[in-house]
Amino acid sequence: MQRRFPFLDHPGPLAFAHRGGADEGRENTVAAFTRAVDLGYTYLETDAHATSDGVLLAFHDHTLDRVTDRTGRIAELPYRMVRRARVGGVDEIPLLEDLLGSWPRARFNIDVKEAGAIGPLAEAIKRTAAHDRVCLTSFSDERLTRARAAVGREVCSALGPRGVAALRAAAATSGYGRLLTRLARAQVPCVQVPVGFRGLRVTTRALVRTAHALGMQVHVWTINDPARMEQLLDLGVDGIMSDNISGLREVLRARGMWHPLTPAPS
Repeated sequence: MQRRFPFLDHPGPLAFAHRGGADEGRENTVAAFTRAVDLGYTYLETDAHATSDGVLLAFHDHTLDRVTDRTGRIAELPYRMVRRARVGGVDEIPLLEDLLGSWPRARFNIDVKEAGAIGPLAEAIKRTAAHDRVCLTSFSDERLTRARAAVGREVCSALGPRGVAALRAAAATSGYGRLLTRLARAQVPCVQVPVGFRGLRVTTRALVRTAHALGMQVHVWTINDPARMEQLLDLGVDGIMSDNISGLREVLRARGMWHPLTPAPS
């Protein structure tokens, strides 16, 4: 039997506001996340970086260069310098802990971008008692393993790259193999994948079927075209991450599948 994780305990398909909804505002900012929550999003996707002095930020890139009015690698800069940067020349880079505290009913899908963010992220999760409303992801199996251990308590997480590769291979052949048997025993509750990667199709009906047989949800990133959203929903995926958060909401609404964040009791 697959363990149940409160993070995933919500009517599906799950709608993730990717970086708060990057198509409709400056990504990974309080303004972007506020808009997503105001639209009714329960699931907010973000990223974890830490400054050289261990301050945890919600920010995607390794450097400030692309989206802010400053430059430099975040891991090599103290927070007193990073805090001066403005996304789009306007918005401060938010502290990830502040986001967790600002929306205690929202759920955060967090991509751990650097090893230096692991300790500060674990402490932020503990201080905000957010264990049941975060999902940890990473493009590094090692970072993901270390992040789970640092949290020190069972927390939802997605498959790492090696697990995704094994799942894709199993979906293309008969049988799951010993690695997938181990994955089933580990009871990783979800896999988060693109439609394709380097010319190879990743999200297929066979992959969805294989993941479901292992008790895993399938979340697909980053889908901004409503027609592609429709195709994936027809395929049976369990969640979609999008920058186009208005478009995703309308697609789900038309199917009777939109389940907005319930307001906090007054």
